[in-house]
Amino acid sequence: MKKVTAPTMPEAMKKIRKELGSDAVILNSKVTYTGGFLGLFKTKQIEVVAGLDQPEPSAAMETAATAEKKVLRPEDKKLEEEIQELKKMVSALSVNQTGYQEFPQPVRSILEKLKDQDFKDSWLLETGQKMYEQWQETPKTEQLSEWTEDYIRKSLQQQTHAGIDASKKYISLIGPTGVGKTTTIAKLAAKLVMEDQKKIGFITSDTYRIGAIEQLKTYAELLNVPVEVIYSRDDFEKALNRFKDFDHVLIDTAGRNYREVQYVEDLAKTIDFEIDIQTFLVLSMTSKYKDMAAIYERFNDINIQGLIFTKCDESVTVGPAYHVMTESGIGASYLTDGQAVPEDIEEASYRRVSEMMVKGVYS
Repeated sequence: MKKVTAPTMPEAMKKIRKELGSDAVILNSKVTYTGGFLGLFKTKQIEVVAGLDQPEPSAAMETAATAEKKVLRPEDKKLEEEIQELKKMVSALSVNQTGYQEFPQPVRSILEKLKDQDFKDSWLLETGQKMYEQWQETPKTEQLSEWTEDYIRKSLQQQTHAGIDASKKYISLIGPTGVGKTTTIAKLAAKLVMEDQKKIGFITSDTYRIGAIEQLKTYAELLNVPVEVIYSRDDFEKALNRFKDFDHVLIDTAGRNYREVQYVEDLAKTIDFEIDIQTFLVLSMTSKYKDMAAIYERFNDINIQGLIFTKCDESVTVGPAYHVMTESGIGASYLTDGQAVPEDIEEASYRRVSEMMVKGVYS
């Protein structure tokens, strides 16, 4: 078993894979804070506990291990204590998976609602313990619910929830196939043209999906804005030159299977993400947490400044989106809930996202 800390969940996952291999299992994860002065300027860290199944030791190995224990060094004793601590955590997780029987009914009731919203078991256990401490101080169900809502809000307040930066000329949307990138980019463009009277242009590299270019061209004709289709970095440079006098250039990228490493590599070869560009990762609210986390990790080498959650009207769970935001440290920038352009999109804010999360839990 191994406990690691890192600034982000993807970095922690990389450490786990490096030290334990790809067969390692995540047992627990939590956010910790280090350093700081007088409670300020603390550094956020992700602490992850992972384990790896090992073969049963032979009789000879057990004999050798018994002999070694007789001469434990101080550092060995400390390591053994840490192992015992990890074993306790695993045991607690087992209790957690059987229904949180160690907590009083008011705490269990809220945890069950959170579990129905696909919040992670490790997070539920940690949060349940904090709820229990609150319950011991003030054993009132209504106050426990208020504390839970406040806890969710405060954790979301640590991320920046903001839309397009007016100072950014280039805006790109990345993400897997089927999440609605093209429709979303059309909604953003419509708002920039109709509400802000900005001069914009489209660039698309989505030459893989049938009808993708035609779909974007249809939106472009309705908004009376030009479109450049690119197949290479040279095409991209030419498109930037064409749009050098425009206020904003919106870049629609190809939607393909995010599991293909080649896809992300091709994307980086075609689009120059080193320019002064604001990049949003588009995720569907209907996705599971493991899928969202895997998508984020796949695109993590690109500098992502915001998350866009689509299909909010089609999802009944909020836990996966919550964990992606809190673990990545990146907040929601936009929420979409339909196909209408530009009506079915709203710029996210800490209060709006918190409201959506809390409403999901208590709906």
